[in-house]
Amino acid sequence: MKLAIQENLIPGKSFLEKMHRAEEYGFQAIEVWGTNLAGRVGEITKSIAKSRIKISSICAGYRGSLLSAEKRERDMAVKDIKELLSLGSDLGVVGLIVVPIFGPPQLPDLFPWKKTEDIEKALLVKLLREIGEKAEKVDCLCLLEPLNRYETHLVKTVEQAIEIVQKVNNPGIRVMADFFHMSIEEARIDEAIKKGKDFIHHIHLADSNRLLPGYGHTDFEARFTLLKKIGYDKYMALECKVPGLAEKELPECVNYLKKCIE
Repeated sequence: MKLAIQENLIPGKSFLEKMHRAEEYGFQAIEVWGTNLAGRVGEITKSIAKSRIKISSICAGYRGSLLSAEKRERDMAVKDIKELLSLGSDLGVVGLIVVPIFGPPQLPDLFPWKKTEDIEKALLVKLLREIGEKAEKVDCLCLLEPLNRYETHLVKTVEQAIEIVQKVNNPGIRVMADFFHMSIEEARIDEAIKKGKDFIHHIHLADSNRLLPGYGHTDFEARFTLLKKIGYDKYMALECKVPGLAEKELPECVNYLKKCIE
């Protein structure tokens, strides 16, 4: 298992400075934001050449929404996601993190023919099949992220994300698991991890209160032990709030996580 951190959590005026700080703190990679990524690829690529730090993943950054009631918004999301997958391939990332929909449904309820969620899932599978072809072609995964009930109404658990992935049936579509969301939605986090053995290709780290690991009640040692048992050897990226000075908190968090992994 390899430790990564989202770029916004690291101090530094330039991306190269952030990479040097990340390496100094003990991370192995940085997760970048997808917003305006095309205009930053040059800087990021040059920075990679001057550091041992890799780029683990891209977090969202696409416009529109896959499950919008407006076709223009859906088309925009598909277009942007495909472009970000290509950029991800250029940067050598594992994948692009995609949330099917934020908030409440935007499509109508057509019961008794079909309920809104049935329509959403059918549409999502269709669009992901198209996206999956691109992901497979450029060798950059589209990673579905389940969110908690306060941020989405649709895909909230790892099992629900796996259900979508299985229907899409394309190796370019996989799952990302977030310990914060799991702490709210999963009845048994261990079972969710076991079910995700063949599907989880990226992880977000945050404690139960969305702070750095170690500030809440999540048992990271037990979770990492299970991840090792199922053979997980991929990136785990910090996506959380830093409650103090980053220069102090981040190296301490790395030490804490490494002890939990051991």
